[in-house]
Amino acid sequence: MFRFEEIENLYAFGLLPILIGVFIWMWYARKRTMEKFADASLFQQLVPELSQYKHKIKFALLMLGLSALIIAWSNPQWGAKREKVKRKSVDVFIALDISESMLATDISPNRLDRAKRFTQNLVEKLKGERIGTIIFAGNSYLQMPLTTDYAAAQLFLKSTNTRMAATQGTAISEAIDLAEQSFEQNNKQHKAMVIISDGEDHDGEAIARAKAANEKGMLIFTVGVGTTKGSLIPTENLAGIRDYKKDKNGKAVRTALNEQMLSDVATAGEGAYYNITDGDKIITALQNSISKMEKREFEARSFTEYESYFQWFIFLALLFIVGEFFISYRKNKYLKGKEIF
Repeated sequence: MFRFEEIENLYAFGLLPILIGVFIWMWYARKRTMEKFADASLFQQLVPELSQYKHKIKFALLMLGLSALIIAWSNPQWGAKREKVKRKSVDVFIALDISESMLATDISPNRLDRAKRFTQNLVEKLKGERIGTIIFAGNSYLQMPLTTDYAAAQLFLKSTNTRMAATQGTAISEAIDLAEQSFEQNNKQHKAMVIISDGEDHDGEAIARAKAANEKGMLIFTVGVGTTKGSLIPTENLAGIRDYKKDKNGKAVRTALNEQMLSDVATAGEGAYYNITDGDKIITALQNSISKMEKREFEARSFTEYESYFQWFIFLALLFIVGEFFISYRKNKYLKGKEIF
């Protein structure tokens, strides 16, 4: 498979039409100046050794050399062999709560930013497994299906924000349902789910759904984000002035971590509950728990390592540029009388 490693560098080809335009303008400006000095036949007699064509040939060689350099700069590569590879993994969905309560600042810098850093680190440690991501608030959304593209998973999680949720609330049961639907139907015992939330569940069905999902082979782990003391939820009004979320009576809403509910969901899913303040200890524990699960074989397509061929284009560029340097503007004595050189 062919590719350019730095494909954005090919935009440099946009310089070529500009250079060609400058050359044409200078060519006609030179021609007009020569015509003022003498007519064409007389000028040819005054400078009989001056070639009519070498300016164009030298410029063409420079353009070819520059083109080869741009291609070399973009590093053309070729993957010589496509292979089918058998791999074994556990399928893991990471579900991230993006409800407005996750903006609370009872942990620094706020619950959502802390959770995003945690999920990115978790993806890094779970390399080797197939990972998918779900975001949820009042509804759940499949952000990324199961994949081994860990860089994409981290990028999606990093860009997550509360504005992605069309409806607010915290419907953990919907996240569990969506994960269950998104696993391959023939996968009965090689799947796990990690729910990262403050536990303010608003539908009351999460525990029942966790138990039902576990009966179909899914283990559920939960990670609590926030403190039981809680805090207010910062917002900004239309004027950009900082304020706090209020209920319909105008009273500021206080949100607190519901550890009991998250612990009950994990118990129903035969997993475990963790508090995000434990940091790397949680990731190690999750990694160990998931690594102990029976892995499922799947087929992946891959390419062997790409071979770079930029050096060939550098050689061509040097060939063209050196060739241009050694071509003079004088006629070639061996081709005297011919219509070239």
